[in-house]
Amino acid sequence: MKRSLACFFALASVAASLCAAAENGVTADKIVLGQAAVFSGPAAQLGIQMRNGIKAYFDYVNGKGGVHGRKLELVTEDDHYEAALAPAATRKLIEEHKVFALLGYVGTPTGVAHLPVVTQAKVPLVGMFTGAEVLRLPLNRYVFHVRASYYDETEKIVEQVVSTGGKNVSVFYQADSYGEAGRKGTEIALAKRGLKIHSSGTVERNTVKVAEAVKAINASEPDAVVMVSAYTACAEFIREMKKAGSGATFYNVSFVGSKALADALGAEGSGVAISQVVPFPWSSAVPVVREYQELAAKDGFTDFNFSAMEGFLTAKVMVEGLKRAGKNPTREGLVDALERMNDVDVGGFYVSYSQKNHAGSKFVDLTIIGRNGKFLR
Repeated sequence: MKRSLACFFALASVAASLCAAAENGVTADKIVLGQAAVFSGPAAQLGIQMRNGIKAYFDYVNGKGGVHGRKLELVTEDDHYEAALAPAATRKLIEEHKVFALLGYVGTPTGVAHLPVVTQAKVPLVGMFTGAEVLRLPLNRYVFHVRASYYDETEKIVEQVVSTGGKNVSVFYQADSYGEAGRKGTEIALAKRGLKIHSSGTVERNTVKVAEAVKAINASEPDAVVMVSAYTACAEFIREMKKAGSGATFYNVSFVGSKALADALGAEGSGVAISQVVPFPWSSAVPVVREYQELAAKDGFTDFNFSAMEGFLTAKVMVEGLKRAGKNPTREGLVDALERMNDVDVGGFYVSYSQKNHAGSKFVDLTIIGRNGKFLR
């Protein structure tokens, strides 16, 4: 009888363990998480640096025993920053790699293409390196943003331009949903002040064909140009505008890839402004920045930058959600746990979610590239 009871309880324990691990990506000793982003081509540094920031924090968490005894494993797929390739990358993560959840995605046009796959599979996605409204509204139960929106960024930029006497604001933007989000945000911010976009020009994604945009915008003699593209195209545009004699001030939204833009411009980058949605990565005053610097350096990532800082914050939010989801996490349980994270301090950077709000943060700062390529606030 005692042996029968012992066998019964042993089998019940095994069954409970199997049920707990039934969710894809969760085993007795690990949780598998996926990232689909750009890791090759002209925008590669955006995905690479996001991954570096995520990895730095995951390695730290794993060194401390993981989350509820499970180590975190990151699997990545390259979507090449091409919308046509994006759905397959997410499907591979979900169907082949059997990930539990997703994080650290990069880009608006790719994000729009990824979203139907994510939504249909009901897999939580935390932290998209994009501020486009099309990915925020209507609210998606499975998508949680960590950064402020492009509307928040362009509002801050226009406020700065107007406060310093500028009125003629042009827009250079990528000819896709990302560029349109920034253009629209600039239009809204200007309209609030009784102004309109002065002139505009576009560039195709993953190219540096900026000649027509330079011709159109430079001819209008703007006070400032709001730029909404990746670092290679923006660098080429700035160089060609300066060659043409433009005296405009150049403002970029955060997606540009700040460090990559500064490196691409070299000495010509002095005075170029960039809005930021994460704390200054070289500051020692913000606790999460000090933590990022320490753990990134420990992982060998000593080239501190905004993109990696965003990846680090995204990883922290994911880990906090996993902790709150409990010892036997489910995807729906993770969503519920994230929605209960109201005004959570992850080290001087605050994130808030609810059932009606997945925006996360509205933090925006402005930075300028200095003469030595270093960033100034």
